[in-house]
Parts: sequence; C-alpha cells; structure tokens
Amino acid sequence: MKLKELLQGLEYKCPIGLETEIRDIVYDSRKAAEGTLFVCLKGFSSDGHQYARQAAENGAAAIVAEHEVDAAGKPVVIVENARKALAYLSAAYFGHPADHIQVIGVTGTKGKTTTAHMIRAILQKAGIPTGMIGTVGVSIGDKTIPTENTTPESYEVQKFLHEMIVAGCRCCVLEASSIGLRDFRLAGFTFAIGVFTNFSEDHIGGTEHQSMQEYMECKSLLFRQCRLGIVNIDDPNWQGIVKNHTCKLETYGFSPESQLRAQGESLLAKSGYVGVHFDVCGRANFPVDVDIPGHFSVYNALAAIAVCLHFDVPPKAIQEGLREVKVKGRVEPLKVPGNYTLLIDYAHNAVSMENILTTLRAYHPHRLICMFGAGGNRSRTRRYEMGEVCGKLADLSVITADNSRYEDVNDIIADILIGTKKTNGKYIVIPDRRDAMRWCIENAQDGDIIVFAGKGHEDYQEIRGKKYPFDERVVTAEILEELGQKS
Repeated sequence: MKLKELLQGLEYKCPIGLETEIRDIVYDSRKAAEGTLFVCLKGFSSDGHQYARQAAENGAAAIVAEHEVDAAGKPVVIVENARKALAYLSAAYFGHPADHIQVIGVTGTKGKTTTAHMIRAILQKAGIPTGMIGTVGVSIGDKTIPTENTTPESYEVQKFLHEMIVAGCRCCVLEASSIGLRDFRLAGFTFAIGVFTNFSEDHIGGTEHQSMQEYMECKSLLFRQCRLGIVNIDDPNWQGIVKNHTCKLETYGFSPESQLRAQGESLLAKSGYVGVHFDVCGRANFPVDVDIPGHFSVYNALAAIAVCLHFDVPPKAIQEGLREVKVKGRVEPLKVPGNYTLLIDYAHNAVSMENILTTLRAYHPHRLICMFGAGGNRSRTRRYEMGEVCGKLADLSVITADNSRYEDVNDIIADILIGTKKTNGKYIVIPDRRDAMRWCIENAQDGDIIVFAGKGHEDYQEIRGKKYPFDERVVTAEILEELGQKS
C-alpha cells in the first residue's frame, strides 16, 4: 500500500515520498524493518521521536512524527497528533474493518468486562459469531490472546478486528477504557453501539487522569463516536457522560423512566452458587436468571439485553446466555467438595472491594471471608482503604501478597493493617498467597462464602520485576489434591 493511500483522511505535511510503498506499520523502533512505516509516539517514560533515525536505519521506509526528526533521509510525515494518526493509519492499513463488522463499545468505571461477556454470550447463543477485546484478552472463536491493556493500542485493535472478520465474526464487543479513549486507541472508526455502565472515582493520579472531570470527559468521547448510545440512567452521572453526544440515546435501569427496566429482583443461592433473578420489562418482557451475584449484575445484564435486542435476538437466547455466562476472574465460582462457596474476583481497590463484599453480604453467609493483598509500587492510600473496607464488611480478612513488584510484601501488608485496625474486623496475616489460600480452604465452614480477591483473571504473581506462574484456579486444584479433597 502506498503511503498516500494510508494518509487519506488525515491532515499532514509531507514534501516527499508519498508514493513510497509501505509493508506494515510499527510504533516500536526495535520492530522497524524493511518497508515499514514508523510512528513516533510519546510515552510516559520515553519519546519515539528520539528513535526515528534508529528506525530508519533498521529499514523503515518513512517516519510519522509531530515535528521534524533525524530520519536518515527517509520521508517524514508531520502530523498534529501521532497517536491519533496511528489509529487512522492502522484502520486504513487493515481495510477499515469496522465498516464490515458491528463494533459494540462498553465504557464505565465498573462492569465493562462482565457486560462485554454477557453481550457476547447472548449473541453467540443466537448464532451470531462475536469476538471480544478487553481485560481478559482478545477472544476470536475458541482462541484467547492475552493483552497488556484493557484497550490495546490502535494498531492491535484494527488488526484484531480484521482477524475477527476473517474468522467469520459478525460482531465485536470491546471494552472502551477511559485511557484508551483519551489516547486515541479507538479513533479512526465509528462504533455501532456505545454502552455506559456507571461512573465513580477511580484511575485518578499518576499516569492516569488528573481529575474526575477529565476522567468523565474521556468516557464521554464514546458517545461522540457511536451511532447509538445505551446508558444507565440510574447513575447520577449519566447526563455528564452523554454531554455533547452525537448519537441516538436509549436508557436502561430500575427507574420507571427507563426504556428497558428491571423489576422483581431476588437473590438465588445454594452451596457453591450465588446468582440473581429479575424480570425484564419495557421494550421487552420476560424473566431472567443470571449466574453472577448481586444488584450490579442486574444492571450489567440489562445493558447486555438492551444491546442484543438490536440484533433481533429471541428471549430464549438471552435467557440461556445469561444463565450460562462465565467471566474469568469476576465473581468466578470454583468447584470445591465442601458445603461452602469459593469465588475468585478481580477486586483490587476499595470501591470494587466494597461492591463485591456488600453484594455477598446480602446472601447471608455463615461467614464472609476475604483473602486479599495489594499491589506494590502503587498508591499507599489504596492499601489503607482496602484494609478498612474489608475490616468493616468481612467477618474475617486474610491478608496476604498480591503483585508486590519491587516492594517488600511485609511493608505492603503493614500499610493494609493501618486501615484494618481502624475497624473491629478480625484478621490474620499470611504473607505467602498460596499458604493463605490453603488456610482458607482448610478452615472453611458450612455456609461460608470465601473470596480470593485481587488476582481475578491474572495467571501470575509479579515479584522483583519477574512474573511467576500463579493461576488461582490451578493453585486451588493443587491444594485440594494435596488435602485429599476432590471437587
């Protein structure tokens, strides 16, 4: 493909080289090879403009940059924003895949992953092949590809959309993170549908957002880039999220003003299982059982139903999809031989911890036990808050390691205990996470609900810059075998 063809739709300056043939696009100078187009991206700790010459010497046929660079004589395309340019270039390179597949974007502080899984489960039940891009990775058919970020870089997004089309997918459900929207990872195409789940404080400070206002503005970008917006009007921030929207709007929630509503919510519980029942009414009318617990699961399910009604999905497919949906690391049940319930959840801050524990408390367990740690090289305030929330809401906190990174796990635990000791909650400290898991299983009592919080879908522990294999599903199975118990 010629350089000028990739640049269609972009504002740029390029005095020479528009007929240059481009074989691929890269944004890491180490991956530059013969015939590639190197895009200089500015990161938090490095600036791709400094590596333009290296990329050119490695074979890059042309450079895209925000200002003049040393490109060893190769053509230089000057653009206002290189990240935005990468998104448009990538869309063109892969043949504008969003024109050939229905892309559904889900944004919100909580619920993105679960809602995306629900949408996919329903569409697949209805015979609509659907791919997914999000926190757990990229799903195409039976294949799952791990990713570093909830929303990958724009080149990868376009590449995966193209691969989904080749695999026969008709839809893609994509978790649209605020960072992904802010950094133009999702620029260059229009979503068929955008979904808003909820909005609360998170991702503030450091390399993330400078304020709640900026955080909200980034999320609102989705509703200027989709044809239809589906929003939770029970959330007090919904009007701020859709401010300046350019799409049609539909609403869901418990409110009588919602176009798609839930009523008659009730909890479903038995040993090893917690779920929720409700009736759908408004734009559709039928009962639903969801195999994921809690009030927030009703909202996530409503959002998924609202989306799938636009694909003429019958109620039976919706009911079966929601009854069978499983989300790795999101209130995920593990089979155990005892008369108790064991769950894995990604809750790794005070907000998500409070949500999951409040939800599970409503099921009136004999004891609610939460095993958790906190990430190293992250906000110490987050640790205090997690300790305090768990101390207030759990009957027992089992405090252990998470991804300690470059910190001493005992220092992290000491911070957690500052919060825990503000409460009257019982706790024990077991620094080794495997040992903590074993203790919970060995000491489980009938009717207990035990949550392994923090790791969720992750299958590693990060210690001193190295990731060690640690999948809590595998570790649990090993512990049960060691104890002579069969699930």
